[in-house]
Amino acid sequence: MPKEPAVYTHGHHESVLRSHQWRTAANSAAYLIGELRPGQAVLDVGCGPGTITADIASLVAPGRVTAVDTSSDVLERAARNAAERGVENVEFTTADVHALDFPDDSFDVVHAHQVLQHVSDPVLALSEMRRVCRPGGIVAARDSDYAAMTWFPEVPGMREWLELYGRVARANGGEPDAGRRLLSWARQAGFTDITPTAAAWCFATPENRAWWSGLWADRTTASVYAKLAVDGGHASAGELTAIAEAWRAWGEEPDAWFMVPHGEVLCRA
Repeated sequence: MPKEPAVYTHGHHESVLRSHQWRTAANSAAYLIGELRPGQAVLDVGCGPGTITADIASLVAPGRVTAVDTSSDVLERAARNAAERGVENVEFTTADVHALDFPDDSFDVVHAHQVLQHVSDPVLALSEMRRVCRPGGIVAARDSDYAAMTWFPEVPGMREWLELYGRVARANGGEPDAGRRLLSWARQAGFTDITPTAAAWCFATPENRAWWSGLWADRTTASVYAKLAVDGGHASAGELTAIAEAWRAWGEEPDAWFMVPHGEVLCRA
């Protein structure tokens, strides 16, 4: 029996979508681009506001992309983004990755970016992705690894942020250190032809470290994650405010540098 689905830890507050809308196929799915071909049928799982989705759709046109998420509100935003870009070969619908409502062998490529860290049963999710992928097709997954994130300089409060996020995410049914586990999860899901890789985002210019620190400061006090932290007894509102201030202090450091590592797997079905 599948576990109860986890609630998305971050939610879809503006501070979260600020990050999601920055994502492109180039900066978030480069490991997959070489596998994409015109005419393919693609399933994009957990598409969020659809910026990666639209890039993939452009690469596989005249093929079709089906983009799914658990939130109908964010799908409306994704549909608007696609329309604004003139991308017409995408359809959007709600779905649960633990029980995809598609027949076996429906897609040439099944893609999930930053999804498996948030679901209650990532092995079942990958098994479902494998089921709907045609023989010879590709199942692709990429997830960050929070415990491997690193930064400079050490500003008081940043370590507390990392520890708190791990507690909240796990209490919410997810696994924040998913990146290092993707190969293991893929093997447990029955894949035998797997190419594991890793990549990273780096925020170190004055502009992008201000952006990164600002969105995390806002997320720490105003998103679903903040509510989960307080309601779950993991932190007080005052402690969240202190962590948000630590993020802003880090972002103002002239030498500030932050790395977000990601595990990746390309699995041949």
